[in-house]
Amino acid sequence: SSVRPWDRTGPFRRLSETAMASLTVQMEAYAFRELVAHLQWRKDVQNIDLMNLAGFCRNCMAKWYHAGAKVHGVPLQYEEACERVYGEPYADWKKQNQKKASEDQLALFESGKELHARTE
Repeated sequence: SSVRPWDRTGPFRRLSETAMASLTVQMEAYAFRELVAHLQWRKDVQNIDLMNLAGFCRNCMAKWYHAGAKVHGVPLQYEEACERVYGEPYADWKKQNQKKASEDQLALFESGKELHARTE
């Protein structure tokens, strides 16, 4: 069995609540950065396919990033959040990478809307 820091076992049992909270935030941030890097590398993966398979896409991530900035009082425009997620201005990414969605993709998107991420 693996040691999980949130269980406060093994080498983590001596950490204070503050240290554990900080470590948790750092691990979550690392996971986010890795996901963003992977999606920036996989420009071939279309947002509509992400939405149809997982219920979220790069735009959702940018909206969550933007909302997080707002929660913490960081002045950040939505376009800046998009650039953080896409690795370039959204308009440039869209022009170079986004393909026209097929009728099947659009139908699947519409039929699965109740399972899409909440971004408001």
